[in-house]
Amino acid sequence: YVPNRSSNSVSVIDSVTLKEVDRFNVGSKPQHVVPSWDLKTLWVANNGTGKNGSLTPIDPMTAKPGQQVPVDDPYNLYFMPDGSAAIVVDEAMQQLDFRDPHTMALKSSLPTPTCPGINHADFSVDGSYAIFTCEYGDGGLAKIDLKNQKVLGHLDLSKMGMPQDIRLSPDGKVFYVADMMNDGVFLIEGDSFREIGFIPTGIGTHGFVVSRDGKRLYVSNRGSHKMEQGKAKGPGSVTVIDFATRAVVAQWPIPGGGSPDMGNVSADGRQLWLSGRFDSEAYMIDTTSGAVTKIRVGVEPHGLTVWPQPGRYSQGHTGNMR
Repeated sequence: YVPNRSSNSVSVIDSVTLKEVDRFNVGSKPQHVVPSWDLKTLWVANNGTGKNGSLTPIDPMTAKPGQQVPVDDPYNLYFMPDGSAAIVVDEAMQQLDFRDPHTMALKSSLPTPTCPGINHADFSVDGSYAIFTCEYGDGGLAKIDLKNQKVLGHLDLSKMGMPQDIRLSPDGKVFYVADMMNDGVFLIEGDSFREIGFIPTGIGTHGFVVSRDGKRLYVSNRGSHKMEQGKAKGPGSVTVIDFATRAVVAQWPIPGGGSPDMGNVSADGRQLWLSGRFDSEAYMIDTTSGAVTKIRVGVEPHGLTVWPQPGRYSQGHTGNMR
């Protein structure tokens, strides 16, 4: 399921035939397709402009959309680890909105004044806190106490930049933070909330997908430092990091150029799917060889998801499963 931000639509791709089999309209500026905590709904986060955002539910059994639910500026969407609330990342209002995970009725809001451009997150192993990336300003990270809904602190990274995606390592010890201006990945120890390392990857480091066996991290390098309207056929690539050694073990350039962004792996782990943000295409990458297949979609595709996924529940984004 590929949200086409500038086409206000979602493309549905058959992962066997590698063909687009459907395309339907959603709300304004769809950013991510997010599996619900209970795995019964795929929510399209329609960012909109200001307060005219919405969430479009997709029934994964039929691959058809339902009635939009108006919400303020849902750039991204996560879920409390116990499923008690949806967390709408209200980027424009610089806050997190805690909503009913089924109806999306607003329950409470948490201002995050030290985190301009709040956008991506991942959760600690015990679910007590989450770390969110702060895209704008000087960049940095915000640590959030989920139970008490309060900001625990802000961490400035050693180099100013634009943090994007963030993922917890499978051993639960380190958060990996993609930074598109520093062309690499910061390593953060979550409990002490301190920076412990940096791994160079490629131009415009942007998104993360964990391999099915949990041994490797696929890092999308968008090939540009521009947020929007980047050049097509840029030097986009995928970097493969080994979690055990924290070393780069492979580099997969997009043949002919491209702009890999967000995505996920197939249920069997053999396919890595990423959107091509500035190229109106999606990429299916063979996780054994790095071979790339390109599929045309709408304009400015962003946070695609692959469904179904194995797991007990979804924590949000494009299918962060636990």
